[in-house]
Amino acid sequence: MARYDFRTQRLFVTGGLGAGAQVNLANDQVHYLRNVLRLGPGARLLLFNGRDGEWLAEIADIGRHDCELSLIEKTRDQTPACDLHYLFAPLKRARMDFVVQKATEMGASLLQPVMTGRTVAERVKPERMRANAIEAAEQCGILSVPEIGAPVGLEALIAAWDPARALIWCDEDAQGQGPLRSLAGVRRGPLGVLVGPEGGFSPQERELLSRLPFTLAISLGPRILRADTAAIAALALVQAALGDLA
Repeated sequence: MARYDFRTQRLFVTGGLGAGAQVNLANDQVHYLRNVLRLGPGARLLLFNGRDGEWLAEIADIGRHDCELSLIEKTRDQTPACDLHYLFAPLKRARMDFVVQKATEMGASLLQPVMTGRTVAERVKPERMRANAIEAAEQCGILSVPEIGAPVGLEALIAAWDPARALIWCDEDAQGQGPLRSLAGVRRGPLGVLVGPEGGFSPQERELLSRLPFTLAISLGPRILRADTAAIAALALVQAALGDLA
């Protein structure tokens, strides 16, 4: 069997998955299968819930508001999620959606909005973030959906931080021999990656982050990146140096 099956529709469900189980879907999922994909009884799907692996299922019955699925076999065992927290200053709508999707694809286990002095987006919609994370996981063969954290101020975040988790933050003025060489000195283990707002961290925020023993500032190179581009670059560097791409 191939490592991933990208030809079969995947759906995230909240209920338990196991041999002989019956699964009932939410109304929006029923609408999608019945009216968008035009699937009927006998059609097969892949289901995952972030706990019980991935399962092949068959539509036993589908109506306007309900759908009953029968599980056939497990196609993949559940794998541990990478212990990687992605922390970011919220962006506006489409760019925020993009960051959530890409961070999910890059293996983040927690998506944490952080309010900074120069944050431009004043409102965060956790339900929208979760919907985007689920969509990315469904499309990319991912077995786990990241947790969505409630927005928190930078100072409050730091005050509650577990020092055992290294916090890597992006700073255009960071000194060193490049991000990969800087990351080489970080021990493997729980990680956090923090990307600031479009205008960067304020001098006070940079001082706060710089004086903490569990933080490491890295530069993303000589070019100024938009915050959504910086998210991908930072996560790719960290995953390559310390995560599941190493």
